Amino acid sequence: MTRLPVLSGKEVATRLEKAGFIFVRRVGSHLILRRQGTPSLTLSVPDHKELKKGTHRMVLRQAGITVQEFAKLK
Repeated sequence: MTRLPVLSGKEVATRLEKAGFIFVRRVGSHLILRRQGTPSLTLSVPDHKELKKGTHRMVLRQAGITVQEFAKLK
């Protein structure tokens, strides 16, 4: 089982952009990303220095990406 790396919100957003998400806007301390297609998907990633494991895992779950797939998006 691949361990979830400790990353900042910006680093997570950058990796999600490599997976097909597009940065849309910033609302307060959150980055809003969107994936076009059917169905379209909108994610909110907190822009913190370090995301907690549970928050990081929830973002990946909402994006439909496994930890193994996320680890490959360097």
